[in-house]
Amino acid sequence: MEPLRGGDPARIAGYRLLRRVGAGGMGVVYLARSTDGSLAALKVIRAAHADDAGFRARFRREVETAGRVADPWVVPLLDADPDAESPWLATAFVPGPSLSEAVQECGPLPHASVRFLGARLAEALDAVHGAGLVHRDVKPGNVLLAVDGPRMIDFGIARTPEDTALTASGMVVGSPGFLSPEQAQGRGREIGPASDVFSLGCLLAYAVTGERPFGAGSAAGVLMRTVHDEPDLDGVPSELLPLLRDCLEKSPEARPTVAEVRRTLDGARPQGRDGTGGGWLPEPVTRLIARRSAAVLALPDVTATEVPGAAPYDDPEPRTDEAPTGSTRRRLLVLGSAAGVLAAGGTAAWWTADRRDPTTAQGAPARLPRLVVALHADLSGGGRTTGRAQENGVRVAVDRFNSRADRGFELALQVHDDAGSATRARQLAQRLTADDRVRAVIGPTTDACAKASLAQYGKARLAMVSVSVGLDDVSASANRVYAATRPPDATLAAPIVAHLVRTDGARRTVLVDDAAEGDFSWEICTRVSEAMRSGQGTTTRRTLAAKDDSADAFRALAETLTGSGADAVVFGGGYARAAKLARALDSAGYTGARLATQRALDPRFLTLAGPAAEGWVFATAFLDPTRVTAAKPFVAAYRARFDAAPPWYSAEAYDATLFVARAMTTLGASHAERGAIVDRLRATDYRGITKRLRYTSSSTGYTVDGLYLFEASGGRFRWLGQYQDATA
Repeated sequence: MEPLRGGDPARIAGYRLLRRVGAGGMGVVYLARSTDGSLAALKVIRAAHADDAGFRARFRREVETAGRVADPWVVPLLDADPDAESPWLATAFVPGPSLSEAVQECGPLPHASVRFLGARLAEALDAVHGAGLVHRDVKPGNVLLAVDGPRMIDFGIARTPEDTALTASGMVVGSPGFLSPEQAQGRGREIGPASDVFSLGCLLAYAVTGERPFGAGSAAGVLMRTVHDEPDLDGVPSELLPLLRDCLEKSPEARPTVAEVRRTLDGARPQGRDGTGGGWLPEPVTRLIARRSAAVLALPDVTATEVPGAAPYDDPEPRTDEAPTGSTRRRLLVLGSAAGVLAAGGTAAWWTADRRDPTTAQGAPARLPRLVVALHADLSGGGRTTGRAQENGVRVAVDRFNSRADRGFELALQVHDDAGSATRARQLAQRLTADDRVRAVIGPTTDACAKASLAQYGKARLAMVSVSVGLDDVSASANRVYAATRPPDATLAAPIVAHLVRTDGARRTVLVDDAAEGDFSWEICTRVSEAMRSGQGTTTRRTLAAKDDSADAFRALAETLTGSGADAVVFGGGYARAAKLARALDSAGYTGARLATQRALDPRFLTLAGPAAEGWVFATAFLDPTRVTAAKPFVAAYRARFDAAPPWYSAEAYDATLFVARAMTTLGASHAERGAIVDRLRATDYRGITKRLRYTSSSTGYTVDGLYLFEASGGRFRWLGQYQDATA
């Protein structure tokens, strides 16, 4: 969920809006609270469509359709007004993820979960068909997961079989990949309940394998395969294969009814990990639901967000050149708790302009407010090289901001060292949260210190804007204060795969999982293996024991790789063991591609590997600012201050600091409180010198495009560029 934006209304009918859940071309979906305190998902149609009489009639039909279906596994319609100036409808709110989100974040569901899922969705469709309707858009994005079972949503294109509104010859309506052949060919009058059965079969195949049975790619290609090709059901458990094959028959008459699907699946009971029963979903999905439920429970009570006579939000940027008029929209000051509106003495606190003339009436300079940002970094431990680079980048950013003539405040910097110790990081977080002058924190440097600090910063609603942290198991959506300005570690697999496929043309790739790096190496190897699975090549996995650093172990591994005919090697470990593997491969006569991650990208790799380092390629989440045109002013300022070229992660720290400063500036100095900054960061779109920083609703948080490639060449590391460009 995202904070409300400047143009969002404060309330609609009897509902107080709290958050944005999603938005599309037709409208916006909000999380709302009714006057009785219950939560709802409220869908509002955009003004441009509300003026279209035909669209309004279709929306009215959607409301009528949704109101006809009553079933425990269908999200119920609570209220609606299709005739309002901005038409809207409200349904019960389900805090769980969609099936597509769950599979993308947690992987395919186990067999028992899919059987339970299918039985409940078949029951829901039975109710839909019993109401004389066809859903027409059964897909993973329209199924929400809750602890007691799934919920089907979205009746926007549901129709009676004889309805001519969506049965024009040749019209394809729905989501490619989950459409029946009759839908894919636009045979509107043939679309009946059997079409939903086909879509359900596609959905269940996706749920249990993570892959669409008719592949991905262009919509035209997917539709063509749906009509003419057999589904790819590799990976579907044998117990489910007969049913899914029947559901995916090309002829509607050959498919089972939803009642028959339900009877086939209904014998399944949800199994816990111990096989004795329990929740129907695997633990990772259950934890995801729990995190989202906790976030919803933390929202304020309706009485805490009520603002009598509240007008819609306007542009949050203060404007001082407009005289107040009766038609001017009042601006609400959003502070503190999620979607809460700060009230003082029982009255609303209104947004006020914070920009002042930099001189007093007598012409003397006015004293600007000072807003403190703290750098929490490893400056003396194992990560000190990265920590010091970030410190210098932050200092250049503070200088840059404070040199602006139009600034509304001075940016002050505190610098703190946790020495790479999780214990010290936790203690430091306690000190910083107790200092009410600190408005936001840049850092920590390492994953372990970030994990140790996050809970403390979360309690204080103090933004933790990390630069070099790549936590895979910490979600920005569940931890509001956590703003990771680099992609998580697992995404480093993407540049590796791109290079293997596009540059190397690898046919036989060996993935070396370095147990010394723990989950990081395992995850990288797993992601690469999964991504390469659908290609023409093969992957083989080898594990390097954590404590086996002997030359014999590396020599044996290198000989095995060379003997297997591998033309590419991916190593998941650090620089020291990467250097040993490089020398062993060189001695064994290996000439294929050699790839690793930024954990091996260390000047000491070049020293230890010697000539064997030549040609190694590394995936990173940082760039070389000296090679980026947009970073030239930063590079010049860095050289002027520190008499050296800016190192890795210094430019990213510079961007992170100015990202925070942008959020503070938008709020204004007098309103840049901790909680408000946390919320404002999620609404801030900052185009920096390294990447574009903005919040997305995915678990990756604030950015996903900062992935690059380096190559060891001529005794140094050469930046190849953003990985899509470098492998094009």
